[in-house]
Amino acid sequence: MNEQAGGPVAGAPVTDRGVDVSIIMPCLNEIQSLPHCIANAKEAAHRIEVAYGLRSEIVIADNGSTDGSQAYATAQGARVVAVPRRGYGAALIGGCEGGHGRFLLMGDADGSYDFNDGVAMIGQLVDGADLCMGSRFAGGIAKGAMPWKNRYIGNPVLTGILNLFYRSGIDDAHCGIRAITKRAFMECALSSTGMEFASEMVIKASLRGLHIEQVPAKLQPDLRDRAPHLRPWRDGWRHLRYLLMLSPTCVFGVPALIAMLAAVAILAVAMGFDMGWLAGNPVVGAGWTIMAGFLLTVGHFAAIMAMATHFYGVRTGYRDLNSWFDRFSPILTLEHALVLGLGLMVFSGAALAVIGINWRAGGYLPLPSVLPLVVAAAAGAIGVQTALGGFLLAIIAGHDAAFVPGEEDL
Repeated sequence: MNEQAGGPVAGAPVTDRGVDVSIIMPCLNEIQSLPHCIANAKEAAHRIEVAYGLRSEIVIADNGSTDGSQAYATAQGARVVAVPRRGYGAALIGGCEGGHGRFLLMGDADGSYDFNDGVAMIGQLVDGADLCMGSRFAGGIAKGAMPWKNRYIGNPVLTGILNLFYRSGIDDAHCGIRAITKRAFMECALSSTGMEFASEMVIKASLRGLHIEQVPAKLQPDLRDRAPHLRPWRDGWRHLRYLLMLSPTCVFGVPALIAMLAAVAILAVAMGFDMGWLAGNPVVGAGWTIMAGFLLTVGHFAAIMAMATHFYGVRTGYRDLNSWFDRFSPILTLEHALVLGLGLMVFSGAALAVIGINWRAGGYLPLPSVLPLVVAAAAGAIGVQTALGGFLLAIIAGHDAAFVPGEEDL
């Protein structure tokens, strides 16, 4: 990440390290809209200084512009931070890392946002918030500023899923103007290079239990005469997949619980009829019993994945440890996983041997019930998964036999 220092801007932002607020704009060939945005940021900087006594700088996070954006920004007293790695998220991460302020106010460089809306955001940070989001639905969306599919489908659906998974409590997760403290930004350890950066910031702030506020923000049509960098369907999918990847409970845990409960229920009914505990015509035959074995093994595999992704999130610093895992940490070790796995494999082998002996004694006729075979096979598969999953969890734990991270690991 390279830096080009601009000179002081009279009556507005300064570029020395005595600044409190860094106003950051990602930039890729924005010479057409940059004059308006820098002038608007200077006005916001003045209002921030009047309201809170905080000094600001303007940081242009340049992603490789070839239209003279860097030279213009420097001439206007902004500081240019060159970010070689391409992408909206990469540019903002580079700009935030290069910002000297303890408060970071970021907004797009296309003229669609009014940096004066960020004054109230800085006020929220001053009052103790870690992250303050803008809400275009509360502040107003001008005609032609947002495609209908984004306004009525994409943003509401993705924000709704985000709130469902992470309980963020906001109504516009993808607003392009937002403010965050430098401490919170570093704590979130953001890494997304594309448009999903917007979701990542909210998700990780929520997972870390940071204080999130929201203020109205206006959205205007951008000032460029070219198509925006945003690609609604592609970027919408990138947001959605990120929501899923950071939620092991929803992607793995809930399906695992549903699958295993369904499997146990089916097997219990099948056993009830096999043992004569239930009367009447059996409602669970061989097909449903085999399906139960499938659900049980798949559910167990998903449960291992839920644990692995949860522990990975804890160790990388963006997730707090679930209290249940903390409570059972003494037995969540590689040795216990191997003992349990080998025990299930031994049980499976013994059960299959007994079934084979009885099958031979019966003249190799079809089995009267597939239930014992399904249970034995499922036990063996789960045993193998448990042993191998134990090694996976130990590797994720940093090649440590204890799966649950201790304080020294965090």
